[in-house]
Amino acid sequence: MTVTVPVGCRVWVLLEGASDVAALRVVAQRSGIGLADEGIHLVDMRGVTNIRRHLLAATEAPDSPQVLGMCDAPEARFVVRALRRVGCAVAAVDELPWWGFQVCDRDLEDELMRDLGENGIRTVLEDLGLTQRFAMLTQQPAWVSESFHEQVHRFAGAASGRKELMAAAMAGALDVAALPRPLAGLVEALSAPGPTFDQLRGAPPDEFGDRLADRRGD
Repeated sequence: MTVTVPVGCRVWVLLEGASDVAALRVVAQRSGIGLADEGIHLVDMRGVTNIRRHLLAATEAPDSPQVLGMCDAPEARFVVRALRRVGCAVAAVDELPWWGFQVCDRDLEDELMRDLGENGIRTVLEDLGLTQRFAMLTQQPAWVSESFHEQVHRFAGAASGRKELMAAAMAGALDVAALPRPLAGLVEALSAPGPTFDQLRGAPPDEFGDRLADRRGD
């Protein structure tokens, strides 16, 4: 896979897939963050296993960007490993937010669904014109015994483009004053200038290093 380096972007946000990009774009806009105006590029990595290529591209960029990201807990080890290989002294998965990477408990869709609850999700399905289709699929033998939450999770991924569509719609239904933790962490990081990737590699700046020391209990 060839990585295209974003030109003129001061912040790269590395995301696992198109649905994550769609959700964060909506949340950023609703939070008053102008992505293009502020030089923020949302990167669809097409899978977390490609993260090392993107981190290497960040190390080679003429102007070192700030690098942020989000991953799913089951794949967080790939992020830790990739960061270590480019010179970031990440000790454990639970330190990832200090290195700019937010971690979803399962995945972002799960975070969105848990935040909205069943009534909120049903409203989103209705707004998208998907209520009838969802009801039909949930009556199929392979689906009927699943919980509502699992049915929606499977439904979102059952047709091309639906996961992205639903992620954006669910993000649009969130209370931006009480976002799910991973999204809140990214919005906070995007709202204020942070260290560039070159500054983090090898020897973090004093302030960042102090925060890591406090987190580790050193």
